Amino acid sequence: MKPLIYLDTSIISYLTAPLSRDLIIAAHQQITQEWWMTGAGSYELYVSELVWNEVQEGDAKEARKRMDLISPFTVLPLNEVAETLGQTFIQKHALPTKAITDALHIAIATVHGMDYLMTWNLKHMVNPVIQKSLRRLIEANGYNMPTICTPEVLLRGEK
Repeated sequence: MKPLIYLDTSIISYLTAPLSRDLIIAAHQQITQEWWMTGAGSYELYVSELVWNEVQEGDAKEARKRMDLISPFTVLPLNEVAETLGQTFIQKHALPTKAITDALHIAIATVHGMDYLMTWNLKHMVNPVIQKSLRRLIEANGYNMPTICTPEVLLRGEK
C-alpha cells in the first residue's frame, strides 16, 4: 500500500502557477515540480474540501488549472471531528488565531490518517516548535500526527 499524502493549497498553486520572479518561490516551484514528476506516483494523493474551495479563488484561468490538477484526487471532508481538533489547536495556543485555516488543514490530515501533509507553509506548518505543540495535542486526542514536510524533504529522502 502506498503512503498517503495530503496536499495543501500551496503545493497545488506551486505546480500550476507561472514561474515566479521571486527566486525563493521559483526554487520552491521547481522543487515541487521535480517531486511531482519523479516522486508523486509513489503516494496516494489527497486534498480536502478546504483545498478544493481555496483553489477556486482568484483568477478564473489559474483557478481552472488548479481544479483540473486536483480533480482526480480523493477529497477529504472537513467533518466535525476535524473542525473540533483544529479549534483545539487554536484554543490551546499551538497556532495563532489567524492561522485557523492552517489548523484545519493539519486537523483534516490527522483525522483522516494521512502519513504526510505536504506544504510550503514554513511559518505555521513546517515549523518544529509549532509541530512539537501540535504533536502533544494530536496524541492527547488519540491520533498520530502526519509528518508535515515540504516536497524537498521527500525528494531528498527518495534518492
